[in-house]
Amino acid sequence: MSTPVTRKGPLRIVRLANFVTPASGGLRTALRELGTGYRAAGHEPVLVIPGERESAELTDQGRVITLPGPVVPGTGGYRVLADRTAVARLLERLAPDRLEVSDRTTLRWTGEWARRARVPAVMVSHESVDGVLGTWGIREGTARRVADRLNRRTARAYSRIVCTTAWAEREFVRIGARNVVRAPLGVDLEGRHPDRRCAALRARYAAPGETLLVVCSRLSVEKRPGTALDALAELRGGGVQAVLVVAGDGPLRARLAERARAERLPVTFLGHVAAADDLAALQASADVCLAPGPVETFGLAALEAMACGTPVVANAASALPAIVGNGGAVAAGEGPAFADAVRGLMSRTEADRRGAARSRAERFGWAPAVEAFLAAHGAEILVDRAAEPTAGRAAEAPLSAEDVPPGAPEASARAEGAAA
Repeated sequence: MSTPVTRKGPLRIVRLANFVTPASGGLRTALRELGTGYRAAGHEPVLVIPGERESAELTDQGRVITLPGPVVPGTGGYRVLADRTAVARLLERLAPDRLEVSDRTTLRWTGEWARRARVPAVMVSHESVDGVLGTWGIREGTARRVADRLNRRTARAYSRIVCTTAWAEREFVRIGARNVVRAPLGVDLEGRHPDRRCAALRARYAAPGETLLVVCSRLSVEKRPGTALDALAELRGGGVQAVLVVAGDGPLRARLAERARAERLPVTFLGHVAAADDLAALQASADVCLAPGPVETFGLAALEAMACGTPVVANAASALPAIVGNGGAVAAGEGPAFADAVRGLMSRTEADRRGAARSRAERFGWAPAVEAFLAAHGAEILVDRAAEPTAGRAAEAPLSAEDVPPGAPEASARAEGAAA
């Protein structure tokens, strides 16, 4: 497929994503921020995701259309767009100028649809295939062969592959793909800020003199949340009065909670924290954020913690070391190594470690990320975003009935209201 050519004027950028729920984290945040940025830049983003039933609504990130999709067993509620016919029909009705896909497995077939429709298509690499296969226990050689085969197909099917870090890019470099571009993600530097620190919230979880650790992660195998409990046990065994708060949910929650009770570890499981302000306050009030996942390709939750002034200990095997820099520490993916890294960070003055974390995060605003993604689409910035108000954008573009799934009651009502 040919490389997208920069086109004048507004583009309808249709984005497809799986594994997105109201309780999901980094991917949902990235989709929201990029869509909001596309819209502010003068384009028309449309996001299509799976859900329990059909719906469509207008939001700050543009139109969000939900198609029914089955729950994937063992994922804690994640759904996928499994009905190819329904997705293809919707794409035909939407008539995108650009296609952006955020699922390298079940949605890879859309590259062929885009080829036939002569629509430049971009696949966003949010995960490392061989890395994920490795966390499932597949041998390194086998995982690499499978990943290379899948990645060759992906590279052939799409105009461009967008990777958020050099770490994410390396498996495509390995197969000689020449249509890979780099585009970082970002962080909300206003919503995530050291000023979110709350003494009352901190006191709820940690007594004076205790070290408050936090993990903001999906509790699934590839995220390795058990490493945080290993680190906590190591710290307390060494005389450090540390406590842990876990923000996130997933299939491993019950097992982790049972272990914490059995070992009498001071762990608080909050489940999914829906309110962004509440999560920001937690991140800002902690001493250290732990990011034990070995296959993180960017690590938005860790970057958000740093924006709040909280240093991060990241798994050395992931992409996070290049993101964290001097805003935290890097450790091998084992509890003792994470514990040592926590001790090292806590040996620095509070002002030093928190200042370094915030300073590092300030390199990753969303504006450069949006520009890089639009460049991958061959799309220009048409509007001076600094002059655009954020309030009320959702009412600017009417929702037409032909652009939404048939039978979606909310969509139909909105479209009829717009037509009236």
